[in-house]
Amino acid sequence: MRANNVKDIWAKGGHVVNGWLAIPSSVSAEIMTHAGFDSVTVDLQHGLVDYQASVGMLQAISTLDVTPMLRVPWNDPIPIMKALDAGAYGIVCPMINNREEAEKFVGACRYYPDGYRSFGPARAAMYAGADYATEANSTVITMAMIETRPALDNLDEIMSTPGLDAIYVGPADLSISLGHPPSGDPSVPEVLEAYDSILAAARRNGVVAGSHCADGAMANRLFEKGFQFCTIANDSRLLAISAAEQIAAARGGK
Repeated sequence: MRANNVKDIWAKGGHVVNGWLAIPSSVSAEIMTHAGFDSVTVDLQHGLVDYQASVGMLQAISTLDVTPMLRVPWNDPIPIMKALDAGAYGIVCPMINNREEAEKFVGACRYYPDGYRSFGPARAAMYAGADYATEANSTVITMAMIETRPALDNLDEIMSTPGLDAIYVGPADLSISLGHPPSGDPSVPEVLEAYDSILAAARRNGVVAGSHCADGAMANRLFEKGFQFCTIANDSRLLAISAAEQIAAARGGK
């Protein structure tokens, strides 16, 4: 089976820089893939992407040896299984708040006896190889999003779920859940303390800590703290930032 490069980087203690796709375009996916990210994630939750568009985007990511991942819209086995069958090598699942929800998520990503995923890897077998059925359980990444106050109350029971590989902090929703304005790069002490608690729990339970980041500088700070997976904004945000910078330069900084 084709290796999961994200897992290989984690096993060596390295840091994964992840790209994020909100624009429903295989061309945007291809551009981001060729930019140098270690992995690229298609966003079906808050991105403008539907399932059919996501298949072409996963194909575009496959033009290089970059790990294809996907954030599902909710903790629902149907989109999880379809994303895996389409060739996603990792699933990011939003709003995991307790052990029961974590087990439901992980189970949908694993074939029996480790879960209840139904068999039918339509594109995944072509992408991954003929031994997909026997190797998928140990290759596909399960990443649960921690982004609410209830999740903070249940960190150890969530992160000790068998088969859970990593957690992923959603800074905006986490900030809102703690009573603060949404922020992609939080500075409120309570939110920063929550980040520390999440990282400590991840270390206790042997799972990788990841986070969405407003920019590369935030990602670097989190890597230095001990996070091993960080996303830099998304394709639409990076396009807007670069365009604004170039327009300002053309106008002499005005």
